[in-house]
Amino acid sequence: CNVGDEGGFAPSVQDNNEALDVLMEAIELSGHMAKVRIGTDVAASEFYNAETKKYDLDFKHPDGSPDSMKKTAAEMIEYYKEWIAKYPLISIEDPFDQDDWDAYTALMKEVGSQVQIVGDDLLVTNPTRVAMAIKKEACNALLLKV
Repeated sequence: CNVGDEGGFAPSVQDNNEALDVLMEAIELSGHMAKVRIGTDVAASEFYNAETKKYDLDFKHPDGSPDSMKKTAAEMIEYYKEWIAKYPLISIEDPFDQDDWDAYTALMKEVGSQVQIVGDDLLVTNPTRVAMAIKKEACNALLLKV
């Protein structure tokens, strides 16, 4: 089945990089390479394990995932930096767990001047959380839900 978590088309790929490579190929074949930039909603809270403090990039694997697919926040930052270097990425939404404030702040220090870091699950349109994000410099964009 090629239906994603929220009902969108989900091509059969083996990892996140392959998905981006397929997308890049489609953009190139369409003739719009110079016009298109990529934004992604990582939804990292969905695959964060609070006990291990790791992000499981293969969390849907029926037999469990190898340790190599379980990343710390620092490793995720490096992963995102590789994406930014390789793909025309301009926006990353929910790159970490909704309570991983330190990771958001670290990512902002590394790449916040290059890409939009969107706090959706982090902020949940909550004024207290928005104020905290400003204080911690945790993101540079938000989704406002009214």
